[in-house]
Amino acid sequence: MYRKILTTQTIRYNMKRPIQIEQLANQEKIWDLVVVGGGATGLGIAVDAAARGLQVACIEKHDFAKCTSSRSTKLVHGGVRYLQKGDVMLVLEALRERGRMKANAPHLVKDQAFVISNYRHWDNFLYFCGLTFYDLLSFGFGYGRSRFISAKKVRACLPTSIEKGLKGGIIYHDGQFDDARFAINLAQTCVEKGGTVVNHATVKSILHDEQGKVSGVTVQDNLSGENYTLKARCVVNAAGCFVDEIMQMDTPSHSKMVTPSQGVHIVLDMKFLQSDYAIMVPKTSDGRVLFAVPWHDKVVVGTTDIVRPAAEEEPLPLKEEIDFILGTAKLYMNPAPTYQDILSVFAGQRPLAAPKKEGKSTKELSRGHKIIVSKNGLITITGGKWTSYRLMAEHTVNRAIEVAGLERRKCPTKKMPIHGYRPNPDLTNHMYVYGSDEPAIVALSVANPALGERLSPKFDYTAAEVVWAVREEMAQTVEDVLARRVRMLFVDAREAKAVAPRVAELMAEELGKDQSWITDQVRNFENLADNYIFEG
Repeated sequence: MYRKILTTQTIRYNMKRPIQIEQLANQEKIWDLVVVGGGATGLGIAVDAAARGLQVACIEKHDFAKCTSSRSTKLVHGGVRYLQKGDVMLVLEALRERGRMKANAPHLVKDQAFVISNYRHWDNFLYFCGLTFYDLLSFGFGYGRSRFISAKKVRACLPTSIEKGLKGGIIYHDGQFDDARFAINLAQTCVEKGGTVVNHATVKSILHDEQGKVSGVTVQDNLSGENYTLKARCVVNAAGCFVDEIMQMDTPSHSKMVTPSQGVHIVLDMKFLQSDYAIMVPKTSDGRVLFAVPWHDKVVVGTTDIVRPAAEEEPLPLKEEIDFILGTAKLYMNPAPTYQDILSVFAGQRPLAAPKKEGKSTKELSRGHKIIVSKNGLITITGGKWTSYRLMAEHTVNRAIEVAGLERRKCPTKKMPIHGYRPNPDLTNHMYVYGSDEPAIVALSVANPALGERLSPKFDYTAAEVVWAVREEMAQTVEDVLARRVRMLFVDAREAKAVAPRVAELMAEELGKDQSWITDQVRNFENLADNYIFEG
């Protein structure tokens, strides 16, 4: 069944940006849905709508998954932390979606075994009981069963764990994935299904009809400066931490609804883990959880959870956040990581329901998603997490159909593969994230051996991947490539700076740009990359 679907989709697939922009230029067209925001939620909605046969356009101000959606802990999980708080329904919902993500995108989502190292006998009993319940909630969507292991086995699974006082541990399973690559595949899936996606385009205003109801948007192409008017039966605001800005376009008197919560991660060399197992610290000094997860041959460690006064497109990590991560990590890792060991540090901001009182902790803010419909008919979706993206999309499109009076059509995405679907990928090959597109990228190198050259002696990324990103994945800037197509900025910021000139040259040749463009792109990327380097 999957093979038949993929063959049909491939015929329709053409994610060339000029072609997508051309769709916006049709001033006579009336879209069923215009989605504002190209992160996990917005792209998920666009895929759902397109799969139901609706005419949908998804508009992203920067690049797909530019903000929050590329800066996660790289986990597809039910949320052990929420189970501790008794939010069973939220966990149950996420566990089911966790299973669907792996079934629909096995080239991006894999089983990840975690070890909880315990230094009290009581904790062995407590966490085993809790995680056994976690497994039961999976209802056939599980990844693997939890089990108790001895202290000796903990050391075998995690050679760098602290041995003194170790009483044993628990192994449990969740999912691990590449978030930005998943977003790119969602954009491709939307196009395959007949939808339109455009990055580097800004929604400038919300249009209203004579009755004051939302009737479309105006959009500016950030690259050409061209403006477009999109007539729409329904507009969905999926702008993440920036949903308030879109709501104010609809209702100028709108008051702030979202509070951004910042989460920071550091990236370390694999010598600090030396294992395919991940570490889960169930209770840190401030009552949160911490993960150390193997990802692209590095270790991602995080996260923090701090309320910020305003949403930022490029949030900066605070020293106190780095100190917290390093301070917690040294309790579980030997050798203990230091500032000098950080290869990259990235910060993201989650859109949480605004607190009713000042000073309310982010631990008390809602982690579930919310759908709000304004009196003018603007639909806003906020909250949630990557794991629940598909369910959030289903709920939002259902509501859009109701609000706009569209034809009711069943949601088909529970068992619908996304672009690149490929079972049993070779995880030892860094190109596994491309799934079924991998042979086409390899073919580029065969046709032109120069494209088979690596961008860096430290990584296996090749020039062919840069060319593919431009031709087939709508990459328009060096940042698009190094941050969200090949992820080098996230795994080694200094090395990403070093290869930026080569990437800019490759892109310039594909896009027909001159030396001035190359110079600007390299300078802009180097300035950005400095935010991912933390000297202490």
